[in-house]
Parts: sequence; C-alpha cells; structure tokens
Amino acid sequence: MEKNIVRLFGQYIKSHTHMLLAMLGCALITAVIFFLYELPVHAVGYATLLCAVFLLIWLIVSFVRYYQKHQSLLEILEKAGLELPPFFPPSDLIEKDYQSIITRLHEHQMALVARYDSSRTEMIDYYTMWAHQIKTPIAAMKLLLGASDSRENTALLAELFKIEQYVDMVLSYLRLDSSSTDYIIAPCSLVKLVRTCVRKYARIFVMKKIRLSFEADEFFVLSDEKWLSFVVEQLLSNALKYTKQGCITITIDTARPALIISDTGIGIRPEDLPRVFDKGFTGYNGRAGQKSTGLGLYLCKRILTKLSHTIEITSVPGSGTTVVIGLDTYKH
Repeated sequence: MEKNIVRLFGQYIKSHTHMLLAMLGCALITAVIFFLYELPVHAVGYATLLCAVFLLIWLIVSFVRYYQKHQSLLEILEKAGLELPPFFPPSDLIEKDYQSIITRLHEHQMALVARYDSSRTEMIDYYTMWAHQIKTPIAAMKLLLGASDSRENTALLAELFKIEQYVDMVLSYLRLDSSSTDYIIAPCSLVKLVRTCVRKYARIFVMKKIRLSFEADEFFVLSDEKWLSFVVEQLLSNALKYTKQGCITITIDTARPALIISDTGIGIRPEDLPRVFDKGFTGYNGRAGQKSTGLGLYLCKRILTKLSHTIEITSVPGSGTTVVIGLDTYKH
C-alpha cells in the first residue's frame, strides 16, 4: 500500500511539474526583487517560509484529491460493463468533455452489443429450428431403408447415421453456451450409459468388423447423463472413424475413478496431441482423407469442463489412442 502511494505521488509530481516549476520561478523572481531593493533578510525568510507552508498545504490537498480521483477511476474500471458507474464531479471543462466522450462511446458499444445479441439469437433460433426439422426426413429415410436388408441399404443407413450424429453435434454446439441450458447433476449408471451409447454404434461395429471389449460391474457417477452420453458418443465415433481393424476397449477405473476408451487405430502424431482440443483443429490424420470437422473433441473438452470432469488423450501413431475421462465426484 505504501509503495503504491509513493509511486502514485511520483506520478502526481511528474504530471504537475510545469506548475511546480512556475511556482519556483515566481519565488526566484520575488527573491531577486527583495535582494535588489535591499530588504531585510528576515523579511525575505519570513516571506519564503509562508510561501513554503502554503505550497505544502496546496500539495497535500491537491494530492489527496488526485488520489481520490485515481481510486474512483479504478472502481469505474472494475465495474464497467453493461452499466457505466457514475463519474466523480469534473474539476474542469476538459475533464467534463472526457467524461462525455466516454459516456458516448459506452452507449455506442452497448448498441453494438445489443445488435450482435439480437443477430446471434436469430441465428441460433434458425439453426435450432433447422436441426429439429431435418430430423423428420432423417427418421423417414431410416424407416424406408430399414425395410430392406440389402448391402446397399445397410451402407446408406450407416451414412444416414453419420448425418444424424452431425445434426446432434450442431444442436449441442448451439445449446452449449445458451442461457437456457441446464445441467442436471445426479447419480447415473456409467455401465448403462456406456451400453446405450455402444448400442447406437452397433451397426458401425458390425460393418467395419471392429470388436468391442467392455466388461464392468455396476458403477455410479455424479454427472449430467445427457451431456456425458454425448461425450462418450463422440469418443466412440472418433475411435470407429480412425480404426480400420482390431478392437475398441472400454474400461471403468473405479479407483480413480475414470472412464477409459482405447482403440487400435492409426493414432495421433505427437505434435498434434497438444492441440486436439482446439476449435477447428483437425491435425494430420483429420486432413488425410477423414474429413474431420475439428469440433468433436473441442465440444467434449468444453462439456467436461462445465461438468467439472477432465479428459486426457495419449496416443502412439500406428498403435492406437487412449482417452481417459476423469470423473472426480462419484457415488457407489
């Protein structure tokens, strides 16, 4: 605190240097005149003492006002946001002009924010409506394709499933930062959650001839079942996308606790690992024919952070990838 006051006093002296120099010049002129008129020394000393006392009092009062004004500005800086805190009374016309400029700029900024919020709300409403409406033809196509068990229909159903997953990703992306999004944290069965997610991808497992290894005892975690399911589905989708043959293994580590998903796919390059959670980052494998969006892992990271969970990825190119979801809070 004392260091801040000393530093502030130094800034004050620096900003008032021209005024102090003017006072010193006046004092020198007065001293020279006294000397030329050969006035008594005690008269000069007395006048100098009075001037020094007056200057000291002025410095103290002026610095106190300077300090108070500085503190007021700091409070305004901390509270400035949607509402502009009231200013201190201006000491001169220039200061009043500056306050008027700041007020006008703040009003302009709020107008821009309101315009942006309105535009963003309209865009979110439109894409949310589109995502819900597109599900109707998707469901109709699934029924039509499911009527025949041919190889072509099976392949088309797999592609249609990918479209459905992308639509769900769009909805999740739109809802993630929405003020209406609620997170219901409650004990949920991790085994049941994983089995439900795996069941959605059963057709892909069969088509690609990928084995699944998942054996676990009943275990409960405290989380939002809907959002955690979305994360698990995204991780399964990635594992299936980048695994041409072999096995996907899902285990529950009750000691940590954690959900671990491992695959025997192409893996991730070491230089890409630090950026896999960045928005829009696809990495070498994502650009090499897989047409990755770069949003899946980004959404997973954002969602798990909101749920107070963690996610870690380790990978060896050519050997596979392991994803660990840390579930810090749980209940048996």
